[in-house]
Amino acid sequence: MSAALDVRSPVPAVLLDVPLRVDRDEVLRFQGYKKGVDIPDAAVLALFNEALTLGESLIEPRVVYRASLVTGRGPDLIEAGGERLQIPGIGRLWGPLEQVGAGACTVGAAIEERARRLWDERELPLAVMLDSVGSAAVESLAEYANDVLCQAAIAAGTKVTNRISPGYAGWDTAEQAALFRLFPAGSIGIALNPSCVMTPAKSISFLVGVGPEARVDHYFTQCRRCWMPDCAYRRAAAAITVRR
Repeated sequence: MSAALDVRSPVPAVLLDVPLRVDRDEVLRFQGYKKGVDIPDAAVLALFNEALTLGESLIEPRVVYRASLVTGRGPDLIEAGGERLQIPGIGRLWGPLEQVGAGACTVGAAIEERARRLWDERELPLAVMLDSVGSAAVESLAEYANDVLCQAAIAAGTKVTNRISPGYAGWDTAEQAALFRLFPAGSIGIALNPSCVMTPAKSISFLVGVGPEARVDHYFTQCRRCWMPDCAYRRAAAAITVRR
């Protein structure tokens, strides 16, 4: 999949049929469990297994991505694709860029619809656990997309930064509208309402920086979850994977 993706191309790319792995610890984190501190009992694990089996039958992982040339930069600004993205500290965090890659991922609406039905049927524990499976699945999908982009960049002789999203690290959620103008979200069924909320809800938008001098790993070493074997550029051993 990564071999077919050009991280520098202005032509939108869509990834389908992603072999996604949902991390149990991530699901339990959404349930309020702290890894290494809170130990789920047998009943919780049985509920997790039921929700995971159901969730994996419902998710439809999809990713869209498109690159745009960077035309201007500042300490808190990236200009690309005719848009001005105001991102606190981005000049220091990402360094020199040639392009930015904008995109989004979703696991579809079916899992949240089923969770709502379970809630209406008063199957509350399963409904809440299934919702957490959906949240963990789309987080894993966003990490998967970042890894695919990293691998494609290595093959192209460039670098891709860690992803960021509006609403995090001081980036105003209202910037979501500008970000969405950089890629065709509708190609994977994502819509944005006037309040900058995405539907389906289990969706994540993202931005990455692209360029040979781009800075990576400013908050997490991507290599720790990457499945690419024998990578000459690996900076840390893989601890977990988001790929089946």
